[in-house]
Amino acid sequence: MTQTEGNQQLVTVQAPGGGAVVATAAASAPASQPAEPVKSSGEVRRQQRKVIVIDPGHGGVDPGAIGRNGAKEKHVVLEIAQRVREQLRGRNDLEVVFTRDRDIFIPLFDRRDFARDRNAYMFMSLHADGFTDPSASGASVFTLSERGATSTMAQFLADKENAVDEIAGIKYSKDNDALARTLLDLVHTNTRKESDQLGSIMQQALRKVHRMHSRHVEEAGFAVLKSPDVPSVLVETSFITNLDEERLLTSDAFQNKLAVAISGGIKRFIG
Repeated sequence: MTQTEGNQQLVTVQAPGGGAVVATAAASAPASQPAEPVKSSGEVRRQQRKVIVIDPGHGGVDPGAIGRNGAKEKHVVLEIAQRVREQLRGRNDLEVVFTRDRDIFIPLFDRRDFARDRNAYMFMSLHADGFTDPSASGASVFTLSERGATSTMAQFLADKENAVDEIAGIKYSKDNDALARTLLDLVHTNTRKESDQLGSIMQQALRKVHRMHSRHVEEAGFAVLKSPDVPSVLVETSFITNLDEERLLTSDAFQNKLAVAISGGIKRFIG
């Protein structure tokens, strides 16, 4: 039932368990003043100030990979993230926020949800991972795959990253029907296309300042990338378990090079 009071309508709605709920709504505009068309969530996201979420991997009880000289991934990626934010400072059309800005542990899905809760324009997880072979080197860019990893290395890194919650004693059920449905829907949404576009841009940007481990954007089932509505990528800046790259990753000059490349890629993606 609807009644009008002034410029508001009182709408009585039958509640599921019986009884009624009364809500107010603006009265319809006159025919000579048609209501504005409803904007999609994607349109709204693009018209507002763009929120860029950078996720420095690991933290707290989880040091991430550790180099032969003792450099810890969790410290290196936070330093790089801070340099990226500095490169983007002054852009009034965007806001850069971190999932963590200090040495604390944050569960993987909380990182993903952090970006969703802020209606982020894009999400980027930064890493400097390790491998069993100390000669492994180069940067990599990953997007989400729900069909399987594109390489043995990609599967190894995804398994390693997805296991970090266990360090803090956090367990997730693998029989998560809601997540399975989300992943299925993800294939049919524009988010996947935007993630691929972002990944390609980052691959091109990083190639200008460092060798790439793979010539193309890799795919793997990283839990932190499983957002149905935020374009997401994971960047492996280098292998900290490679002695030469550990030295690079702890140097101001190389961190600045990475920050310039990554921020340049972000600028290109957001336009």
